[in-house]
Amino acid sequence: MTIPPMLSIDPPTRRVSLDGRDPAFYGDPNAVYAALHAHCPTFYWEEQRQWFVTGYDIVNGLLRDRRFGRQILHIATREELGLAEPLPHLENFDLAERHSLLEIEPPEHTRLRTLVYRAFVSRHVERMKPELEELANRLIDGFEEKGEVELLSAFADVIPVTMIARMIGIPEEMGPQLLKWSHAYVRMYMFGRTRADEDAADQAAKEFADYVKNVIAERRANPSDDLLSHMIHTEHKGQFLTEDELVSTTIVLLNAGHEATVHQIGNSVRVILESGLDPAMLFKDEATTERTVEETLRIGAPVHIFQRWCLEACEIDGVAFKRGDKVSMILAAANLDPAKFTDPLTFRPDRNEAPNLSFGAGIHFCIGAPLARLELNVVLPILFQRLPHLRLARKPQVKDVYHFHGLERLDLAWPR
Repeated sequence: MTIPPMLSIDPPTRRVSLDGRDPAFYGDPNAVYAALHAHCPTFYWEEQRQWFVTGYDIVNGLLRDRRFGRQILHIATREELGLAEPLPHLENFDLAERHSLLEIEPPEHTRLRTLVYRAFVSRHVERMKPELEELANRLIDGFEEKGEVELLSAFADVIPVTMIARMIGIPEEMGPQLLKWSHAYVRMYMFGRTRADEDAADQAAKEFADYVKNVIAERRANPSDDLLSHMIHTEHKGQFLTEDELVSTTIVLLNAGHEATVHQIGNSVRVILESGLDPAMLFKDEATTERTVEETLRIGAPVHIFQRWCLEACEIDGVAFKRGDKVSMILAAANLDPAKFTDPLTFRPDRNEAPNLSFGAGIHFCIGAPLARLELNVVLPILFQRLPHLRLARKPQVKDVYHFHGLERLDLAWPR
């Protein structure tokens, strides 16, 4: 396996040097992941000062390993771990994240997840299928006659944010503002973030939280048939969610409920068009549609990395970890492990191999996975059926937001 020029690997020490902001990397991370699998699947990333794992079995195991967690300050102090104090200019962001489902561990995680889980199980989200079909067709009606479209702004951006807003009980007209807040918010997770990114994220967190508080107050006075009203008025073992918990949970559901799916719609369309395979065959029935969607999730995952704190001393793949260490799992690389997937860099919807890890695993498995899968299984067939002979109008532009992976633009054309 050829090592890409931007990647430096020293297999004996498992040291890797790679600039995560290099367009040659984030533009085609799968080529780098393939080289890592061949030469150094568990490695210390010099620039990130952290251990990373890419092997499917190791990633899958770590996601479920209770010796590792999303938080650590519930078992040790900052002083004990040598951690710096929180940054004052991120006060609002940190407050919004304090009770995030993505960031907490049991028993708090169990209580919060139990209160929102019911809304996201498959039998409930399946009821949204007619709404999804109507929305997708209405959006395509708006650009079909033009013979060209920038798909992200006209289609991919709109569908997930509209559906998650409806589910939670946020007015649809707030969609554009929610997108602005979310885009600023998630840049906190980008490699090489700047002080300007941090200031923008903190401001977005404050405005987002203030807005959600107003909606909470309205729903307390006038409950409705939506997820936010359910979270406000339902107790779990005698406890109701606090206002801070409600704000954190609503923000994470809105962000996670659309950000990754926007990327995945774009990634999926790109993968299908670049494969040269006939979309009519890929979406000929529900079974082939489901296999196609799962394969696009495997080879074009929208979220690449999840981190865990080591909660107790242990050894993983020959690497010793002590309490307070961090390890990162590259989900997108695990999806390309040649030990699990034959010809892993090739789009093959007829695979019958391991399930992809794009939604994670264990107690932090993506609660919105049923909704995301429904959205992809509904809107992708409609898009390709409504616009036969769809093609790329120009080379897709990849967004500089690693460790997310998505497109800046996706310009498409079709015969009018």
